[in-house]
This record gives sequence, structure tokens and C-alpha cells, in this order.
Amino acid sequence: MIYKVFYQETKTRSPRREQTKALYLDIDATDELEGRIKARKLVEEETAYNIEFIELLSDKHLEYEKESGVFALTEL
Repeated sequence: MIYKVFYQETKTRSPRREQTKALYLDIDATDELEGRIKARKLVEEETAYNIEFIELLSDKHLEYEKESGVFALTEL
């Protein structure tokens, strides 16, 4: 399952929409909730990012992300 994680690079400043970034994680999970939990835990343990939102990408959404040229899986 591929998850898109929206985040701010630091927890010390107030979040600003213009500074929101995204990364993509391939998470092995049995359902969407378990995947979100694993993704959050992984990002929190490996980075100092302020996580805003985590979403599971559908097949169509994943294809769109790949076509847009922004898609690259992140290894943490």
C-alpha cells in the first residue's frame, strides 16, 4: 500500500500551507488504518517532521502521481 504523507519540515514553527511537502511510503499493512499508524510511527521515529495528514493512494491517484513526475518512494 502506498501512502502519501503531508508534512512540515519542523515542529518548532507554525505550519504554513505554502511550506507543506509530501513524501510517499510503501507500507506493508493488512488495512488502511494499520498502514496509517505504521507510516506515522516510521516518520516520527526517523525524522523531526510535523506530520499534517496521511492518505492511502488509490490506484488511479497513484497513476496520476506517477504521471505528474513528482512521485518517488521514500526509504526511511
